[in-house]
Amino acid sequence: MDLLAIATNWLGNAPDFAVPYALAALGLILSERAGVLSLGAEGLMLVGALAGIGAMLAFHDAAIALPLAMLAAAVVSLLFAFMVIVLRIQQVIAGLALVFFCQGLTSLLGTVFDWTNKPVSSFGALPIPLLSELPLVGRLFNQNLIVYLVPLLFWAAVHWLNRSTPGLRLRAVGENPQAADAAGISVPLWRFGAVVAGSALVGLAGAYISVVGTKLWIAGMTGGRGWIAVALVIFARWSPWRALAGALLFGCIEALIPQLAAAGVQLPQYFVLMTPYVVTLGVMVWVALARRGGQAVHDEPGALGQPYLREERR
Repeated sequence: MDLLAIATNWLGNAPDFAVPYALAALGLILSERAGVLSLGAEGLMLVGALAGIGAMLAFHDAAIALPLAMLAAAVVSLLFAFMVIVLRIQQVIAGLALVFFCQGLTSLLGTVFDWTNKPVSSFGALPIPLLSELPLVGRLFNQNLIVYLVPLLFWAAVHWLNRSTPGLRLRAVGENPQAADAAGISVPLWRFGAVVAGSALVGLAGAYISVVGTKLWIAGMTGGRGWIAVALVIFARWSPWRALAGALLFGCIEALIPQLAAAGVQLPQYFVLMTPYVVTLGVMVWVALARRGGQAVHDEPGALGQPYLREERR
């Protein structure tokens, strides 16, 4: 395979690999902008992936399966929201518990309903006339509908967070819940809404992997992408556009691996599998060094991870 073909396939496949990271990161940003630290992305992605395949096997329509996967993840997230907002359980512990719960639940249900390794048919690519015929970059304009919608979704999220009254209220809840409460904003209600909406997007990320990507369900198929999304949000400093750029970076890394194999580059299997996580560790080390060096991590919500009870307002 010549270098031009490798570069063309790599560029064409990168957006498809980037979509799960982008959707999961955006969902986490929505939740964490309201002050709720969400570490359960890996589990919620598994729920979305399983629910998406189950719905595809039942209805044979991705337009039905993807919303149902979002709904399933949103419903499961209510348990997490209740634990951290009502019971005020430590958010790190609750997030980890949610991951383990979802891992066990999806493995069990996938076996009970016999959904494992059952292929489904999903929607294909939608080439953009003329642009899809360009040399080298033409494959970038021959993607599925979700890839095209992701930039629009990010634009809508940025506009909503920064320019709309509800978005500013959500950010106020995450920055200073005491002041938001004094202004008449219901902190628990807004945090519940942010967790549920963000979890729905994380579930969509998981469903994209199973319904659009692999087109089947395998236990644990998200492969740690939820954890990478958590690191990506920190790296992006809770900015949607930076998160989208970071998702493209991870998508490019993941898309490069099969192209190297096709080119005959011999790499140890486990080295290839650990590559995205090495990059993730590098991101976390960079953030830690920046903090130790006295640099502020800009845009971090002021009340992130802090429980709030109205009676404690001063």
